Amino acid sequence: MILDRFRIDGKAAVVTGAGRGIGAATAVALAQAGADVLVAARTEEQLRKVAAEIEAAGRRAVVVPADLSDLAAAAALADRAAAAFGRLDIVVNNVGGALPRAFTDTGYDHLENAFQFNVGITHALTRAAVPHLLASGDGAVVNISSVMGRVAGRGFLAYGTAKAALAHYTRIAALDLAPRVRVNAIAVGSVATSALDIVMSSDELRTQMEGNTPLGRIGDPEDIAASVLYLASPAGAYVTGKVLEVDGGIDRPQLDLGLPDLRPPAPQESR
Repeated sequence: MILDRFRIDGKAAVVTGAGRGIGAATAVALAQAGADVLVAARTEEQLRKVAAEIEAAGRRAVVVPADLSDLAAAAALADRAAAAFGRLDIVVNNVGGALPRAFTDTGYDHLENAFQFNVGITHALTRAAVPHLLASGDGAVVNISSVMGRVAGRGFLAYGTAKAALAHYTRIAALDLAPRVRVNAIAVGSVATSALDIVMSSDELRTQMEGNTPLGRIGDPEDIAASVLYLASPAGAYVTGKVLEVDGGIDRPQLDLGLPDLRPPAPQESR
């Protein structure tokens, strides 16, 4: 049966940023498909709720509250999962993000922080996981990138640059780790998570965003979770080094942040 290829029975996974949104939906989806899952994020209360859903699916859950901007804490998740489950087969690098800012308000520190949060954490965990993924014989890494890594939008200099770097990191890491470990990414469009609370609570903003999406709606976390499962499972066994676009068909930002054109400074009066 073709659906059997989407099963990951007996496998073990790590999902970062798993307290809510895409990370939580992904952790539950992997458990429903048969995997034990270590979930990591800042807020323990949120993780406990996700762990309860994992256990309701009949799988084991390990909860690790952590600030993953500490790269050592991120790297430690690999050994923690392997110790708890006896193996590690799947890594989902979901943690990431950066606030939009005007170009002139974006300092070097904003670029550095965006790169570390979106690429540095991914590399720290993936590098630490490689020995375990090799031992599993069928390791898979899925990185959560963004549509903003391939389209230009005002205000997204740090975030878009970091996500573009993550997409290319995925391609290079896939080649480095082939053929034993597959590495892919998902370029996510607008998804109804806490990051879009302002949009979802405004009829005007939500309608504008939906109208700029060919499929006419904002994505659900489960849309991304289903794509992660495909890439992590035997269904995606012949896919590596690819960035899967799960974005409703968009080719430009769906929301105008209203940042004005830059103007030259006003001439000073001579005295």
